[in-house]
Amino acid sequence: MTDLSLPAGLVAVVGDEGTGKTRLLRELAGQAQETPSPGPDRDAVWLDLGLPGLDGSTPQGVWDALRTRHPRWNAALLQELAQALGLQPHLEKTLSMLSTGSRRKVALSGLLAAGATVTCLDQPYAALDMASIRVIREFLHANADHPARTWVVADYEADENLPWRRIIQLG
Repeated sequence: MTDLSLPAGLVAVVGDEGTGKTRLLRELAGQAQETPSPGPDRDAVWLDLGLPGLDGSTPQGVWDALRTRHPRWNAALLQELAQALGLQPHLEKTLSMLSTGSRRKVALSGLLAAGATVTCLDQPYAALDMASIRVIREFLHANADHPARTWVVADYEADENLPWRRIIQLG
């Protein structure tokens, strides 16, 4: 695993295509190999926001799988996010019936509700409408000063609307 000191709050990982942003997030979450193996001292979570291979699952199925792996799961936060991101009409649908943006909103809701010490978000705004981008940005902004949790956000550039504790430039 990459030995990387992460402060609590918001950390941006930025770089061009192919510079290793996703690889770094997966390493931080202990998912760099086929078999995930988070380090004993790190409670971290990362998901491919496209949710590949889960076409037959429902949003609730995705969230249930995450809930079983994360003891600090926040069901109330999940409901708030699902409502704010407009997922309520899609809860009974399989992921194969959802747009790319809706699939990503399902994954993002689950990641944010997981309650992990380190939450890794890979290009969280991609394929989202502006209202959903605002919801995610507001969540991150509201948690920017959290004393014990870290949100690592990988993208081409650091969102200038957020108060980053650290920006890591790759490439």
